[in-house]
Amino acid sequence: MRVLIVEDEQRLAEALSQIMLEQRYAADVVYDGNDGLAYALSGQYDVVVLDVMLPGRNGFDVVREMRAQKNATPVLLLTARDELPDKVKGLDCGADDYMTKPFAPEELLARVRALSRRQGDVVLEELAFQDLTLSLSTRSLACGAKSVTLGYKEFEVLRLLLTNPRMIVPKEDIITKVWGSDSDAEDNNVEAYISFLRKKLYFLGSRVSIGTVRKVGYKLEAVEV
Repeated sequence: MRVLIVEDEQRLAEALSQIMLEQRYAADVVYDGNDGLAYALSGQYDVVVLDVMLPGRNGFDVVREMRAQKNATPVLLLTARDELPDKVKGLDCGADDYMTKPFAPEELLARVRALSRRQGDVVLEELAFQDLTLSLSTRSLACGAKSVTLGYKEFEVLRLLLTNPRMIVPKEDIITKVWGSDSDAEDNNVEAYISFLRKKLYFLGSRVSIGTVRKVGYKLEAVEV
């Protein structure tokens, strides 16, 4: 899961990011409403955790503009104010849920998980293609009786490919969704992790391979039996 955190209190933002990372979620952090809106509109996040009181543009305006731009990413609003009119306003602007500070990390995570499920009718525990099965909870990649545990970025790259089987996934999309839109990652970073994954597919004896589409990206391929 990839989560965007928009919070101007730096210590709280860092704490929220750490909570997400401990659950093996990818988390990006921005500190004002204008940046928050720009990141949210990129469409690369599963959930947005959004503070109400922000410099530049408040949380109500951010979520209102997201919905105006037809961006349906679930939004969890955070606020220090526990007043009913604020909650109603946030939900009316298009937010999906609302939490008042302070809150327990366990409740935050439960609400984030619930929001991520609203994007589809089925909550996937694993992804499969041909003879491969990738566990989304343990990062374990299995083929028959053999299995290996993937590193974090290996897992994110393969998850992206398995989500789009037989479709070409551009290198630019991999960099944006795995490393983040503001990272310094380049094509050779992607190539390195593709190489790691190919070695693990060989070790597993899978008939699935990762094909290269020159100057474009990668796609999963399989030898038919």
